[in-house]
Amino acid sequence: MSLELFAVQNPHDDPALNEVAQEIRRLDPSGARWAAVVRHTYDMIYNGQETGRYRWDQLMKTEKTHFGTLFEINAQREFGFDGGDATDYRIAGHQVDAKWSQKMGAWMLPPEVFGELALVATGDDSRSTWSLGLVRVTEEARRTGHNRDKKSQLNDVGRKRITWLWRDAELRPNVLLQLPRATVDHIFDHRSGAERTNRLFVAAEGRICHRNAVATVSRQLDAQRRVRYDKRSPRNGARSALQPDGYIILSGMYHRELACDLDVPVPLQDEYVSVRVVPDRLGVRIGDGRWRRAQAGEKTVIKAPVVLDKKSTNNNEEDSATE
Repeated sequence: MSLELFAVQNPHDDPALNEVAQEIRRLDPSGARWAAVVRHTYDMIYNGQETGRYRWDQLMKTEKTHFGTLFEINAQREFGFDGGDATDYRIAGHQVDAKWSQKMGAWMLPPEVFGELALVATGDDSRSTWSLGLVRVTEEARRTGHNRDKKSQLNDVGRKRITWLWRDAELRPNVLLQLPRATVDHIFDHRSGAERTNRLFVAAEGRICHRNAVATVSRQLDAQRRVRYDKRSPRNGARSALQPDGYIILSGMYHRELACDLDVPVPLQDEYVSVRVVPDRLGVRIGDGRWRRAQAGEKTVIKAPVVLDKKSTNNNEEDSATE
């Protein structure tokens, strides 16, 4: 594939920067892999299954500082960049240092990156956005003052010279940040992990729920099992617990077509979406009946159908497990 297809215009004529930009674009034309690195790093730093945390302001100062290191490591694992001499990476034969800041423009630049290329990144989990750009850290582009570690920051000139590869690109959403805080507090306000999971799928009806959100809410080692049907103890599985109220829970591994037919967001392989449904003779066929998504305020009078995984051969709870 021709590199010209990925050419990035740099108004400050830096051939090395353009070569690095072209290589990054070649490796990830859509930005999906970089978006996954950012999402994974947020989820790692929250460590929700063990801590129940899901917001940046819940982190300790040292954890916030460590985010940049995790981002650098996760990017190297994803793309296999060579290590630089004094910088983090060598990309297209050029020295590149990776820098993350939760605040746009606040990247801390050590002396070893002075004169080199910096891969600057930022994100906002609450807005589900991320950005990634390249800049040459010249003396003209950085502040003259520095801290006791001799680190500096970009000045106005430097910030204007960033070549943005992706700016405010879409990040896979953190559903716990999309719901009202009071609703999330209510979800967590129960001693049972199974009941917290049930509350999540009710509150997030019609929204994408990543499996990390389920793990964060349940706080259990078998977090994904809390999604399944449980015939012996129905309240211990969200699908069985919420079935009388008309809810089905679709897995991105097995139910993407059904999500599309019901006109709800289509989950990826490691995501779910819960849908409250009611019978409708013109609706989507599920099992032996036809159903559509319930409207707001519409009462549920018949329990939801059993939604089996594609691999299932009968209706027992083991065959209808999501994982």
